Amino acid sequence: MVGAAVAAGLVAQQRAIRRRRTRPDGPPEPALEPIGGRVATVIATDGVPLHVEETGPPDAPLTLVFVHGFCVSAECWTLQHQALADLGRMVFFDQRAHGRSGPSEVGNCTIDVLADDLYQVIRERVPGGPIILVGHSMGGMAVLGLADAHPELFDDRIVGVALLSTSASELAQVTLGLPALATAVVRRVLPGIAVGMRHTSGLLERVRGRGSDMSWEVTRRIGFGATDLPPAVVTFLETMVSDTSVAVIAAFLPTLLDNDRLDAAARLVGIPTVLVVGDADLITPVAHSRTIAEILPDAELVVEQDAGHAIMLERPEAVNAAIRRLVQRSLAEFSLPLPRSRSGLPPASVGAAPVGAAADGAPSADRAAVADRDAGGTAA
Repeated sequence: MVGAAVAAGLVAQQRAIRRRRTRPDGPPEPALEPIGGRVATVIATDGVPLHVEETGPPDAPLTLVFVHGFCVSAECWTLQHQALADLGRMVFFDQRAHGRSGPSEVGNCTIDVLADDLYQVIRERVPGGPIILVGHSMGGMAVLGLADAHPELFDDRIVGVALLSTSASELAQVTLGLPALATAVVRRVLPGIAVGMRHTSGLLERVRGRGSDMSWEVTRRIGFGATDLPPAVVTFLETMVSDTSVAVIAAFLPTLLDNDRLDAAARLVGIPTVLVVGDADLITPVAHSRTIAEILPDAELVVEQDAGHAIMLERPEAVNAAIRRLVQRSLAEFSLPLPRSRSGLPPASVGAAPVGAAADGAPSADRAAVADRDAGGTAA
């Protein structure tokens, strides 16, 4: 009797997931298109080929370099690429062992090496001119790693930083929404699990269920918050995650859990910085962004209500607006020329006065570095 009830419950849950995944009446689907930029390859210090795509004028006065997170690829930035194309040149690349970049030795799957990869991309593809770095999750950790290893870049080249759903330390303390007791057990056994995953990756790949309803649902629950999303957005993320092998996931887990870059975060003092995070983020909770904001009192912290970890896909409007404000602030503080739009004219949205600023562009007296925002989220 009990077994039959459990089986009936599982069937009902499976049907509910299927309905969510195939519903025809959801919000309109965004255009999740490939970036489709000019393709280049940068060879990392240890010989790993890094896939790079570039869009916008090669001689643009400003370059935005986008650094993606764990288990995805540069394609995760498609909604930023489409909305922010008028800001100038954009550079996207796949992290080592992700997307179309080459495989990596396990010993080189570390934040330090990712930071060096980012340095090589900048050195070869953006050898001159001001840069704004946009990093999500592990990509944000790589940005902080770059600040640690190459502070000289932050003296004159890096003029702005956006850190989305990222962490500078204590990622091993994340609960993923589990009860305290379960979290404590997971923390103790996780290092062994990572090793076991590497040795049994073939078996785990066979039982992983990529593309299944359950894989889709796990992605929805861990990657997103309570936003009413088109199913295609969840599928888009699930596909990228499923394309990341179990061996790669296991190889990067230790460096993510051991990452401590609080000192590196302090190197961003004096550089325009924005932090964007969802208050329902299970992977890099809002407290992690608040910790970085405490180190950077002039940074803007935007907290999106009910949003999860894949903030650039779940709340693209908020992320895009935050990046625009960052560009505007960087242009003003470093006296940079306005980027040219495709028409050759400065984009009006960049030249406009910032939120909370006076008409002449100067910050109003009551504007705080961290301010409430009504459109879909709050800054705290």
